Amino acid sequence: MEVVGAAVGALVATTSELLCSCVSSKTSTTFNLHSNLAAVEKEMESLKVHIEVVIRVREAAEKEGKEIGAQVVIWLKDVATLLTRVNAIQRQMVNNKRPSRCFLNCRKRYRASREVEETLKEIKRLLLVAPSFDSGLTRVPEAVECIPGPSIQGQTTASKKLDETMKALYDGCKRIGIWGPGGVGKTTLVKNLNNQLREASTQPFGIVIWATVSKNSVIKNVQKQIAERLNLEVKMDESVQRMASRLYERLEKEEKFLLILDDVWEEIDLDTLGVPRPEVHKGCKILLTSRLMEVCRNMTTDLDIKVEVLNDVEAWQLFCQKAGGVAHREEIKPLAEAIVKECSRLPLAIITVGAAMRKKTRVELWRHALKELQRSVPSIEGIEDKVYKPLKLSYDSLQEGLIDVGQNWANMDEGISLIENLKDSCLLEECIGWNAVKMHDVVRDVAIWISSSSEDGCKSLVRSGIGLSDISAEEFSNSNSLDRVSFMRNNITRLPDCMIQCSKASTLLLQDNYALDTVPEKFLQGFEALKVLDLGSTSIRSLPHSLLQLRDLRVLLLWDCRNLEELPSLGTLTKLRELDLEGTSITNLPRGIENLSELRILNLAFTKKLKSIQPGIISKLSCLESLSVLDSGFCFGLKGEEDGQATFEELKSSFDRLHNLSISLNGIPWDKVEDLSWINRISDLQLRFPQPQERSCLLKINKKRCSFRCLNLSSSQEWIGWFWGNSSSLELRECTGLDEMLEDFIESDASFAGLKSLHIVDCPTSLGQRGGCAARCDLLPNLEKFRLSWMENLNSISELAGHLGLRLNSLKSIAVEICRQMKYLLSCGDFIQTLSNLEEIKVHNCENFEELFNNESGQNISPDPMVPKLRILQLWNLPKFKTLCRYEETWPCLEQVDVWKCEGLIRLPLTNQNAGTIKEINGESEWWDALEWEDDQTKSSLLPFFHEGFGPMLLTRYI
Repeated sequence: MEVVGAAVGALVATTSELLCSCVSSKTSTTFNLHSNLAAVEKEMESLKVHIEVVIRVREAAEKEGKEIGAQVVIWLKDVATLLTRVNAIQRQMVNNKRPSRCFLNCRKRYRASREVEETLKEIKRLLLVAPSFDSGLTRVPEAVECIPGPSIQGQTTASKKLDETMKALYDGCKRIGIWGPGGVGKTTLVKNLNNQLREASTQPFGIVIWATVSKNSVIKNVQKQIAERLNLEVKMDESVQRMASRLYERLEKEEKFLLILDDVWEEIDLDTLGVPRPEVHKGCKILLTSRLMEVCRNMTTDLDIKVEVLNDVEAWQLFCQKAGGVAHREEIKPLAEAIVKECSRLPLAIITVGAAMRKKTRVELWRHALKELQRSVPSIEGIEDKVYKPLKLSYDSLQEGLIDVGQNWANMDEGISLIENLKDSCLLEECIGWNAVKMHDVVRDVAIWISSSSEDGCKSLVRSGIGLSDISAEEFSNSNSLDRVSFMRNNITRLPDCMIQCSKASTLLLQDNYALDTVPEKFLQGFEALKVLDLGSTSIRSLPHSLLQLRDLRVLLLWDCRNLEELPSLGTLTKLRELDLEGTSITNLPRGIENLSELRILNLAFTKKLKSIQPGIISKLSCLESLSVLDSGFCFGLKGEEDGQATFEELKSSFDRLHNLSISLNGIPWDKVEDLSWINRISDLQLRFPQPQERSCLLKINKKRCSFRCLNLSSSQEWIGWFWGNSSSLELRECTGLDEMLEDFIESDASFAGLKSLHIVDCPTSLGQRGGCAARCDLLPNLEKFRLSWMENLNSISELAGHLGLRLNSLKSIAVEICRQMKYLLSCGDFIQTLSNLEEIKVHNCENFEELFNNESGQNISPDPMVPKLRILQLWNLPKFKTLCRYEETWPCLEQVDVWKCEGLIRLPLTNQNAGTIKEINGESEWWDALEWEDDQTKSSLLPFFHEGFGPMLLTRYI
């Protein structure tokens, strides 16, 4: 028994030792479970970063058509296996949150602990391996790369354009054109847009690609920039077509991308470039900048945003930023402000000049700089290279020439085409409120510089608008090389009394020197090749006989020479094409005028002392295309009223060639409709004729746009309907007999489908008080613009529209001004449910106006918005105005709101749902602060679009 006991004891002891050792190891593994789980969680966070990087790199490589290394493939497979194990562990831990203390559960716990421990080792191995193949991976391009450039922060004008562009990108515009003159800040604007996208919390594009195109750029250079941005290999010997195929293939794999093409000068074929068209690739968007509107047009942009010059405050701030504190010095500030004015708010010019004047403290230097700018001389450091030469590129890009001096009306369409091209190239600008164009001052300076430095020897001498009181002969140094000479808009009192040898000069401009009263005989003798002479708005009393030696003269302008009573015989100037005597004091036509066989334009307007035009003279001017004798002392007689003077019958023989006719008559030159057929042959017609017991009537017609002033409409019923039926636009101003004329139309069931615009001004009416619908058909079924001014006895447009049967289905614009009794625009109900196409509403200075639309009780009101397409709302000086629309109504397309002196208006039809369409809100700050909103978020989102200080001084901008 002792032996057995000893043997059992030894066995137990041995077994116990082995068991303790095993238990100790398993216990250690089991007890480390929680710490290992924490370590797995921590290490997995690090591994996930590597996983995301490698996956992005793999996707980039696939897009570029590259293969990734075998070790990366194996690593990713190991990662996939690992993730399966980690997910299993996580599920097991969730299911065993409260494990039993029994032995079997301990065994399961040990196995789980062992699995976690091995998983942790695998994570560490994968982390250790990952950096070893980083060098072999493709670099992933950033979604948006930073493009260095100046910030536009604080520049309201540019910031508004940036907001408009950014909104268009997010709203779904596929192609956007940013255009404007050189140096205005187009590239700066788009750089700011690019960098703003980079800072966005959520990236709208997988990649934003910037490519600078520039003038005379080669398509392969643009392809190279795009390829480098996409990490595609650039092969120098590769054809454009092959590169386009690779680019197209690569970009197709991008879900969303934006391509920015900067400084585009001509249309770029996207297929040739290798960029998927936005119509095919739904995630592709194109943003381009150009000086030329024609480029945007050819690139079929959905939206074109013109970048304007700075306002005065921004221009001064930018200049001070570049010039430094010296610009604020008391003795320098007036000169600095004058210099900024010369830069005409063009950012590039302001930046260049400001930098050149930085830290210059001597007043003399500032005076000299101002003088050089006024003389269009690029002597200031940097002006020629940084301003003039870049702007000259716009001039160089022009393909057409300019209209020749005195070119005839047959080429007028060509001339308009050229002017539009210059406007589209930002070399000319529209004059707001005038049918004219102007040139930016800096562009003008560049034009003078180009002309003065031209290699063909034809140069210009320009001394306009610089306050000269006289001209010395020394001004004409190297005069034989001069082609054009201008001393316009000065205070010149005398000209050199000697011969100035300017044998090549074709143009001499001396207008707007009101103190100039004499042209010395010798002065013009050296201008033997002169084609254009402008002495308008001077005080000259006579013309020198040396003028008659200018046998090549084409244009002679003497407008507003009020002291000029007589001209010498002009019979020797046989090449003269334009003669402007408007506002002179002549009593008779110049002798020899009938010999001017090439004369095309004769302007005798406002010649109050002109009493006679002999018969036969006008008919002898066989090339005459434009004749103006309006507001003159002479009236053309009618048939049978010859009396030794020219008559309207004589003019009829010229109607086939006359394009512009403005004359006064002794009476109405037609009796019936049949006599009016000639009117359609004249592009621009103005006739003034007297009426019995009435003021004289003025008729204006310009390409189907017709205007009557002071006409008795009731006594003109025989023929007035012809003008309604043959006009696209009609204005009745201070006319009587409106009711009788309209009643006649109603009785005859007239309908004028061609009339699209109607403006009635100060014409007495009582139709609105009669009520009801008298018309059996819509008098104006296609009316698009309706405007009432100074109309009394109207409570609303509905009164007039209803009586005439107007449905207003095509109406796009309503304007009402100074209608003192008017209380609302329209009554909504059975007759007019909605104005489905209305885009503009403008109401000004109506003292009793209370609301836009009167929803009469008992009427069938549509639940839809009254004006679903309204874009522009303008309300000025309406002291009783309170209501725009029903409280729950919103206008989904509203873009611009202008409110001035309408204190009762406290709510706009804007909510979070439609506020995104707004581009501009103008009004007084007190009105803005008092507005009530659905929520604060709507007001805060609209605040950047609110501008204070709007008023009727900007009337010409809108009407």
